Amino acid sequence: MARGSLTRRCVAEAFATFALVFAGCGAIVADSEQGGSLGAVGIAAAFGLAIMVMVYATGHVSGAHINPAVSIAFAVSRHFPARDALAYVPAQLAGAVGGAVLLRLTWSGTPADLGATTPTLGAGAAFAYELVLTGLLMFVIVSVATDTRAAGAAAAIAIGGTVALGALVGGEASGGSLNPARSFGPALVASEWTQFWIYVVAPVAGALTGAVLYGIVRGRAGRPSS
Repeated sequence: MARGSLTRRCVAEAFATFALVFAGCGAIVADSEQGGSLGAVGIAAAFGLAIMVMVYATGHVSGAHINPAVSIAFAVSRHFPARDALAYVPAQLAGAVGGAVLLRLTWSGTPADLGATTPTLGAGAAFAYELVLTGLLMFVIVSVATDTRAAGAAAAIAIGGTVALGALVGGEASGGSLNPARSFGPALVASEWTQFWIYVVAPVAGALTGAVLYGIVRGRAGRPSS
């Protein structure tokens, strides 16, 4: 469980989301500028590793949501106070913007739109990918965060691996965002808003679906006794 003041937890969320955008979207920019040297697997690994190390580093401080959709789903499913979620989301968005701004300052112009996510296969397909993959991510997160049978140090590996899987599978269809903040930062700094609503609505709906689905399959067995 996250500990400490809300301010410190929000700072942790902002920094973790900053790291996600700077590392993950930075991999997209570097790949674009260096002739595809990283490739889809390298980019997916960058996103997954960024999440993994930030979960290890900040999980004990803030819970390492690093994603507005996750914070909203936790609040709706009553695993997290709604007032704290209202503070986490702006912090995550601010961190994502900071990561994108630093990329803009580091590279000349906005190569690869700083990793902004846009649909490749059309809005419907992109929405489906973002919804399903975020649902899978939230299913894993709820498992390791709330089920006493699944808790442990492997949580960071499981969550980071799921993010990498989402980026690899969904990258060519939707950008594999799974995270409104990750999409918002590059979109704002690069002024690339094509079908941006997908990257807000689909991840939030997917996260809510994943949380509900895990509650169904878990039943009462994984709940801590009162």
